[in-house]
Amino acid sequence: MEAVSSPNPRRPIMPGNKLFESLPGAADPAAVTEVAHRTAELLVRGVRSSEDAEVHARVVKLADDYGLDELAELWSDAPSDSLPGALWRLYLLRSWVHGNADQVSREFSTGRKYAEVHAVVAGVAEPPGPAEVRDMVDAVLRGVATGDFATTLDRAAAFARIIATGRAHLADDGHDEVLSASKLVEMADQLQTSARAERAGQLW
Repeated sequence: MEAVSSPNPRRPIMPGNKLFESLPGAADPAAVTEVAHRTAELLVRGVRSSEDAEVHARVVKLADDYGLDELAELWSDAPSDSLPGALWRLYLLRSWVHGNADQVSREFSTGRKYAEVHAVVAGVAEPPGPAEVRDMVDAVLRGVATGDFATTLDRAAAFARIIATGRAHLADDGHDEVLSASKLVEMADQLQTSARAERAGQLW
């Protein structure tokens, strides 16, 4: 059972997506991986050349025209300790916040009562609420974020830990909810690991 998941079923966008039709061998899994890393780097690191600017514009247009589901599919198989893997986990949190507002608010409110130690992560004194997480992740995934990416990852990790605590405390039968809460904790650990790698200049 996934801790958080997209409300829409995953569907492949490669090969054949017009955004990448100019890339030779796009059907090759290695090429898909390369595109995943390239799009992730453009969104997080920004534009470094005129060619990057053109691709970046098409990436953002794809997200605007078709939704982030199409773009995030590229990152879904990336390792958790990679840049696209980190973006995929942020995307999962975003999708869940968008699709389960009532549940998110209830679990977040409950979790904050019991997870004070998790509410302060890497100097973040005030962890984000559901709306802040949604807006924060939207900004990153649309390539318009101006804040520190490592801090974004830390804040998302803090949010996931608080939700996990709230979910565990609100569990009815105890099994499925506790299992999904443990998966949220695992995601939080992965996000924090990515934040440390980002600060060390090793997240790619």
